[in-house]
This record gives sequence, C-alpha cells and structure tokens, in this order.
Amino acid sequence: MKQTPPDPIRPVHAPYSGDSVPFSIGLKPLDPADWIEPDAALPRYLTEKRRLFQAHPDLVFRQADDTAAAQAEVLALLADHLPARFPDLYAREGEAIRILPTGDIVSLGADNEPALWRAAQLVQEDLVLMRRHEDGWRLAAASLSFPSSWRLSEKFGRTLGDIHAPVPDFGPSSRAIALMARIFDNLKPELPVVRYNWTFNRTHTLYLPESELANREFTEASAIEAFVRVERQTLRRLPESGDILFTIRIHIDPLAALRAHPDGAALARGFADQLAALTPDQLAYKHMAEAKPAMIATLRRLAEEKETMAG
Repeated sequence: MKQTPPDPIRPVHAPYSGDSVPFSIGLKPLDPADWIEPDAALPRYLTEKRRLFQAHPDLVFRQADDTAAAQAEVLALLADHLPARFPDLYAREGEAIRILPTGDIVSLGADNEPALWRAAQLVQEDLVLMRRHEDGWRLAAASLSFPSSWRLSEKFGRTLGDIHAPVPDFGPSSRAIALMARIFDNLKPELPVVRYNWTFNRTHTLYLPESELANREFTEASAIEAFVRVERQTLRRLPESGDILFTIRIHIDPLAALRAHPDGAALARGFADQLAALTPDQLAYKHMAEAKPAMIATLRRLAEEKETMAG
C-alpha cells in the first residue's frame, strides 16, 4: 500500500547529493542559534514520543543513576533556547514551557519524571548524553524514540567504539573512533558541531529499530515509493557537567519529492552516484545491497525526466 507521509515533501537536507562523504565523521561548525530544528510536523513527533514512552518506556528511555544533574542541565538549556529562538512555537510560563501548536505544558521543576525525558517532550530531536570515563566516552542516558536500525538497550552504557562496532571502519580500535574520541575531548561548549547521515527505506515510520529493507523484494516500481531517512546529528558539550549532548533529528522525505524540487535532477544523480560508490560492507550495514540496483535505476531515470522537462 502506498504510504503518504504528513511531513512537507520538499527535502530540507540532502547529504546524499555528493556534498558529503558517507561513512566519515564529517563534523562541521554549527551556529548555536540553529541547534534545534523544529518544523510543521512538531505535534506529530511529540505525540509519537509520548505514545512510545507510555507503551514501551524501556525501549525508548534509559539513564544512569548519576546523570540527574546533567539531564537538568539539558532541560535548562532548552528552556532558555526555545522560547527565545522560536517564540511562535514556545512560551515560558513560570516554571514551565508551553508548546504553542499543541497547547501542551512541560514542567521544568517536576521531579516525578526524568529531566531528559521532559526535555525530549519539547523537541523533535532525540537526546543522548555521553559521559567521559577512564576507558572513554560512554552512553550515560538517552531519550531515543526514533532510532534508525539500532536499539537503545544494546548501546546503553557502552563506549563509542562498542557502539559503532557494526559500522564499517568504525570499530573499537579504528582510527575513526580514536579521532572521534579526540573530538569529544576537545569540544567546547560554545562551539557545537553538526553532521548528517542518510539511508532509505520502504516506510516513513519514525520508530525504526530495524531496517525494513532486509529480506524484502525491492523493484523499480517500489523504489519510487521509497522514503529517504536523513539524520541531522549535533554534538554540544554541556558547560557545567562536561557531558556531551548528542541530538538526532529525523527527516523523512519521499523519494518522489525530488520531482518537485528545483534541483531534483542534480540531487537524484548525486544520490545515485553516492549509492553506486558504497562498498559491499557499507551496503550490507545499511541493508541496501539488494535494493541498490533498483534504487540507482530509479534515481537516474528521475534525473533524466527532470532534465527532459527542463529542456
């Protein structure tokens, strides 16, 4: 059955265009004003977060016992940032934040819910706290409602190297993990960074701990109905605790949206070229090996259609 996502169809970010290299760290400086990225789908994301937390709290939230202060720090940062940056979406009301599109109120002073979960109820981003230990940076707390082919239960408490062990060239003793650890160590509170990741899938489901490409037939007919899943990831050191907050903002765009995009032909060709250049290990990690031929053919045909229309 054809799925129709409620999100705007125009891609906001296109890291698959060829401007960035997949399976690289690829961090870039981020203006703190652009730290959080809400859009018209904010109510849908927040509703889905609450549904998941109420139904399966252990799947979407974990915390170490000694992270309460850092969690409160995250909540305070968001409470300051959101009403000032997005006054049409958020309003400060005493010790609470009102989310204007929904009317929901998130308490800043309540002690009956973890502060990181209250912070996560304000934004579309998932929020992950990383903490430095003697053996490296470990995942110390997280509100993770919208994973892309991974499970919080399998990563909680683990080091950067162990978390990235399944990723080609990002194992525990790899050069990439050593470089990532140095970046974490040297990150400044006033200088957050951003990177992007992408995959594609047959669904626009937000909670996606397993790819729906695995062991599924994928033809050119189904490829045009695929959805591109882009992760906008930011890293920001918390000034008081020294922990690092990792945010993950999921954007889901139907591939067919490239037909309406003014740069759709270039984006489709760049996407096809980037997909064609992935190694067998990289394709296997993303569960895209079987879908690759149909996806490339569809992207190149889409680019040709756009160029014909423009000519």
